Amino acid sequence: MSDLNVSFEFFPPKNEAMQKRLWSTVEKLRPLSPTFVSVTYGAGGSTRERTHQTVSRIIEETGLPVAAHLTCVAATKAEVDDVLRAYWDAGVRHIVALRGDPPGGPGDPYTPHPGGYANAAELAAGARRISPFEISVGCYPEKHPDSPSVAADIELLKKKVDAGATRAITQFFFDNEAFLRYLDRVRAAGIDIPIVPGIMPVTNFASIRRMSDICGATIPGRLVKLFQNLEDDPEIVKLISAAVAAEQCLDLAERGVKDFHFYTLNREELAYALCRMLGLRPKPAIQEGAAA
Repeated sequence: MSDLNVSFEFFPPKNEAMQKRLWSTVEKLRPLSPTFVSVTYGAGGSTRERTHQTVSRIIEETGLPVAAHLTCVAATKAEVDDVLRAYWDAGVRHIVALRGDPPGGPGDPYTPHPGGYANAAELAAGARRISPFEISVGCYPEKHPDSPSVAADIELLKKKVDAGATRAITQFFFDNEAFLRYLDRVRAAGIDIPIVPGIMPVTNFASIRRMSDICGATIPGRLVKLFQNLEDDPEIVKLISAAVAAEQCLDLAERGVKDFHFYTLNREELAYALCRMLGLRPKPAIQEGAAA
């Protein structure tokens, strides 16, 4: 399975301790030669400066291909376009274009900003007008909570592709059958861009349950039982999480999936272990003066 491709998602750190944690993670995962790493963008642009700083530092210090997240929330088209130009000037060539959560938080009704991009398809088209970015977008194997149906979700994905999207990264999921059914429907709709499964190892089960309720991801009953009554035993949670995520990834790989996107939560251990189990190994550093 050495022909697999992986990518990693990070979030911009809030303080010095979190900064050290992030850079430890970046340095640990860097030798695995990811296709790209992405950096999230807070609701309403709340992390705009920190996202830009993180993206710029990764580019300058590691040379890794970086995808900068961008949302439509709480900003005019002109403001978003300014961010896009700043990213391009900083060396960013890849954007993850997302609608984003409502300013009031998940669960509130979403209303486009007056004068802003209404959705990710419009944002993708706007990014294309600014510069020739590579554009990734989100997709939802169990449908977006705001969508009336999976069919409506797939129709929106088609609009994102028509607007210039070249890759779709899924919301995290734990039911591989749901992902594979979704993939079949996407292909039947004539969408042929890569659909990359987003993998979220469980580091805190209570937190994952809250996130799943918000984004509509199903947690199978067997997972509930596996993590039951382990709130005060984080080491056991970590071991079970590694086993569960490895099982999920290996099953997908055996069924033909070649690309994986890991939501790292700025922690390297589980993402690195999963890559090892999938057959990836660090690339040896090129020695200075070695023969070409």
